[in-house]
Amino acid sequence: MRIFGALLVFIFVSPLFPLSFADPAGTEKDSVEELAAALAGAMSDEEALAQTFMLGWVGAEPSPLIMEWIRGRKIGGVKIFGWNTGNTRLLAGTVGKLQESSLSSPLGIPLLVATDQEGGLVRHVKGATSETPGNMAIGASGYPRDAYLSGYYIGKELAALGINMNFAPAVDLYTNRDSVLIGPRAFGNDPVKTGILGAAFMKGQQAAGIIPTAKHYPGHGGTDLDSHGVLPRIDLGIDVLWERELVPYRILAREGLPAVMSGHLAFPQTPSASLPASLSPYFLGDILRGRIGYKGIVITDDLMMNGAVTHAGSLSRAAKQALLAGNDIILFSQTPGLFDPVWTYLARSMNEEPLFRERVRDAARRIIAVKLAFLRGPAAVPYVPDLAELDGAFSNPDAEAFFLDLAVRSVTVLKDRAKGESVFPLTPEKAGRVLLAGQYGDFFRAGKAAYPDAVSLRYPVSQAELVSYGKNADTIIFCLSGEAGQRLLGSLEPLKKTVIVLSALSPVYLESAPWVDGAVAVYSYAPGSFAAGFSAILGRVPAAGKLPYE
Repeated sequence: MRIFGALLVFIFVSPLFPLSFADPAGTEKDSVEELAAALAGAMSDEEALAQTFMLGWVGAEPSPLIMEWIRGRKIGGVKIFGWNTGNTRLLAGTVGKLQESSLSSPLGIPLLVATDQEGGLVRHVKGATSETPGNMAIGASGYPRDAYLSGYYIGKELAALGINMNFAPAVDLYTNRDSVLIGPRAFGNDPVKTGILGAAFMKGQQAAGIIPTAKHYPGHGGTDLDSHGVLPRIDLGIDVLWERELVPYRILAREGLPAVMSGHLAFPQTPSASLPASLSPYFLGDILRGRIGYKGIVITDDLMMNGAVTHAGSLSRAAKQALLAGNDIILFSQTPGLFDPVWTYLARSMNEEPLFRERVRDAARRIIAVKLAFLRGPAAVPYVPDLAELDGAFSNPDAEAFFLDLAVRSVTVLKDRAKGESVFPLTPEKAGRVLLAGQYGDFFRAGKAAYPDAVSLRYPVSQAELVSYGKNADTIIFCLSGEAGQRLLGSLEPLKKTVIVLSALSPVYLESAPWVDGAVAVYSYAPGSFAAGFSAILGRVPAAGKLPYE
């Protein structure tokens, strides 16, 4: 075993062993596949099983328990959640410690270090990272280059922190307007456009050295339920799914997508019946690997979400079902005990059930192949981040200028008519006394820059208080991003004032307020999005974005 351990350390650490996915049909890929098979074959059953585990932990610094899983069990990956990321420099140091611990083990295989950094609404790594316009803004601009550069610049920031895998792009379609979970995380509701933009985002991440992961397979956009708490049932048959929700995955698979996240979603009108897609051999085997021809790895959404566990009966049974169904990595948002049933049950099943043992070893081979392909070479993410270069990675003027340009390109005028006349451009002189009503600090900062004499009212407030302030204004500019704001907005209609809505996130809430005089949509609450929105209201920039759903 020591000989194989030394071989593994050489393979991953030595600069003399270049590996790449650049030529899928060439000898380089053949060597990766052959080597991955050899290395997986050299592992014990428990070492192979450990490669399928991706664990999170609570706290800014690594817990003793997660370190034991890495040192003692040699797990294959860790997941960075929002609760780990308050201090960017501390996070980079933490990732370095985790990788050093993994590389110092006898096997010497680096960790997959993953996070959710979609851009826009979902930004698990906060701190010094960029606040970006997000997917729906990319859909509103419509340019694949915007998707590519979003993936690239987000990826470069993650790479500086040692994070080598991103659970993005989200390629769910915005087909259910009541979906608060998806909303602005979608590029829109057009499946082909989503596939094209998702592929461009994927390529941008790969150029930054990041392993992209498309989600939530086969599609979360058709439900208004949140799979974190329940198991959504989506009443679509496979024919509709094939021509709609699965189109982005069909496009991405042809473009060499390396990873897919399976969703805890039930489709009762398919052969999978009530079984979550994340536990379904039909969706993961017959459709994804068979009919679509996907070759990469499959990762579950967090198995500690209620949907999968409720269906399987326990976390350990859900984990086993997930692996048997075709997932290669099982994701846990928290760290189980070293001898928790989720480990002991799976290890015992490997020992007692040849078919399960074969499936796990095949999963380990796939995981190692992805690591060999992406965690090597000049474009690979460093195992241990260089703290001396960290500040420069988050002060990139090109990235800052790009995301502001994207925010401007995506601004969408949804209504511009008051008393038969165009309300925009709305100059300070034309607006008169302005009331800014909203809930985001950056909305008020951008609003005060546009209208220096404006009065600011931050909600939540009562409808009576909002109306009282509104009576003293000529123009009310209202930030709308959810149901709470939607209820407040309605109280302004009887005032017969000029009401302008600056919509953040999904503009769907505007549909209940056709009476407003003007409406401009931006698609995130990033500072640049609000700056772009107010610039469009003032007429300083063209609002060329198009609503990315019908």
